[in-house]
Amino acid sequence: MKKTAGVIFRTLILLLVGITIGLYISRNNGDRNLGFSFSGDDKLSKVLTLVGENYVDSVNVDSIEGASINELLQNLDPHSLYLPPQQAQNINERLEGGFNGIGIEYVLLRDTLVITQVYAGGPADKAGLPVGSKVVNVDHKKFSGTKLTTDKVNDIFRGEKDATIVMDVINPNGKGTKAFAMKRGRVDISSINAAYMATANTGYIKISKFAATTDVDFRTALNRLKVDGMNKLVLDLRGNGGGYLSAATSMADEFLGKGKLIVYTKGIHEPRTDYFATDSGTFQQGKVTVLIDEYSASASEILAGALQDLDRATIVGRRSFGKGLVQQQFPFGDGSAINLTVARYYTPSGRSIQKSYKGGISSYRNELAQRMQKGELFSEQSNRSDSVFKGSSYHTTGGRKVYSGGGIMPDVFVPADTTQNTQVVQNLGEQQLFSAYVIDKMQPLLGKYANGEDFIKHYNISDDDFRGFILYSSQTLKEMDSRELLQSKDYIKNILKASAARLKWGDNAFQEVMNTNDVAYKKALEQ
Repeated sequence: MKKTAGVIFRTLILLLVGITIGLYISRNNGDRNLGFSFSGDDKLSKVLTLVGENYVDSVNVDSIEGASINELLQNLDPHSLYLPPQQAQNINERLEGGFNGIGIEYVLLRDTLVITQVYAGGPADKAGLPVGSKVVNVDHKKFSGTKLTTDKVNDIFRGEKDATIVMDVINPNGKGTKAFAMKRGRVDISSINAAYMATANTGYIKISKFAATTDVDFRTALNRLKVDGMNKLVLDLRGNGGGYLSAATSMADEFLGKGKLIVYTKGIHEPRTDYFATDSGTFQQGKVTVLIDEYSASASEILAGALQDLDRATIVGRRSFGKGLVQQQFPFGDGSAINLTVARYYTPSGRSIQKSYKGGISSYRNELAQRMQKGELFSEQSNRSDSVFKGSSYHTTGGRKVYSGGGIMPDVFVPADTTQNTQVVQNLGEQQLFSAYVIDKMQPLLGKYANGEDFIKHYNISDDDFRGFILYSSQTLKEMDSRELLQSKDYIKNILKASAARLKWGDNAFQEVMNTNDVAYKKALEQ
């Protein structure tokens, strides 16, 4: 089960995602225990016991313990972290590629759960639950209008496998209520956001994370596109905060010949480990272009850095996040865990792309905002003149200069689109108004199109549609800056069309619409 947020809100919180999911990298290194426990003999345990037994007010000792551990770890580096049980579970489920549930995405609209996606092969799909349905009762009890929250929804729909759930839903056309019974089961989450033919011979694949199933998902998508005539590939890693190191090396292996060094890792307690390509890659010859941006982190940078160093791909976009530390997860018995930095990784040319964290956690997390203030997201010259790259040049196998010390520098720079980050766009996304408008106003329209291709090709959001959407949104957002609305008008139209396409035809259609006016995407197709 997954909640569908507004697309812009999802985009704008990617920095946070990069510091919570992609930057929590587990490494499959065999079974390793934490090596210490909080017994009565250590000072931390004694302090917590004193607080629990003697403090003037009631306190949550577990939360204090977690905060204390986290503060200790954050003094080491920005990516060594303590994970409370629920957070650890969420991250691990995301990276393991599945969970137990019914397999839907949704929005909470006027205190009613509206289904926006049904995962193929999941329990909801097998039960025939239609997209656009409004859930009114669950297990014969009133559900709609009960002050729904994400936590409440997850508690009901996710959990014990094979438990039966009965849902009464109002059909998308608003006519009649129907009951659907289904059993919770394994729901697979693909790492592939979209995979389609962008031109007659160029395939496009967007990857959201590097999870346990990413290589299998990618190879499946790759083979399908090759059947469709692909001999060039645009691989979109924008917004991809990373994941498993093993997933990144497996992906790189798809493009490289036997014996090529992909990456190596080392730390004081971790001897150097080299990762080499095998001869099993399924796309060793075709041309490759990789899209990155300032939210591409960790495993994304391992892949992009390897393909750049080995002159196997052209990198297009903006400088990546700059996360070159490798974490391993050490679990506690209560479900919480520590993600501890155990090594640094280095690209084939020897580059470490980890940006500095000497200024402290706050400065580190504000670094992307500082890039924007300096104009780096809008100027290639500002990008390349950053002081972190002074005297840090390395060379690819073909002799091209590349840099370390703060992310992967693209071969082809594309400035950020200033129409995307206006406050009004953020607010529309945060309030889920794109999805809400599509559900409330556009479903009859979608039924007029035979398929997603027909809709994408022939339907456009008119000025009247735009005004209707703004009027609809004004019932929720009482204040919208008219200047920003004008500035972001075309972008808002594009999101609205993409949101409609996604509700009816899924993620591929959504991404295809979003790419229609994407400058970086168009630049990648030119390479």
